[in-house]
Amino acid sequence: MDSEFDRAESAAQYLLAQTALRPAIGLVLGSGLGGFADELSDATRIQYANVPSFPRSTAVGHAGQMVIGKVGDVAVAAMQGRVHLYEGYSAKEVAFPTRVFGRMGIRALILTNAAGGINLEYKQ
Repeated sequence: MDSEFDRAESAAQYLLAQTALRPAIGLVLGSGLGGFADELSDATRIQYANVPSFPRSTAVGHAGQMVIGKVGDVAVAAMQGRVHLYEGYSAKEVAFPTRVFGRMGIRALILTNAAGGINLEYKQ
């Protein structure tokens, strides 16, 4: 059986084969921020369902695709939707895309979320 790292390598090679860009930064876009990926220039969109071993997002509003493109002159890989423990995924499965980013050569990762975004009483 393939190891977690072998599966991550396979997913990374698949993603890299879809574009000439080599992302320097990985972005995990939380709820409400998926539209940022639509602003990337020279973008390639890859459905998670097409990426070997990649978990599929089932949360409402999560596009379930990797967008590889540019912000200015910087190539980035943006997860437009992600998976969560509450969807029934294990912690290992939730972390899998991070392993894929590492195998893609990405060494900087920006994580976002919408914590507190629903309760209007929450303050900064």
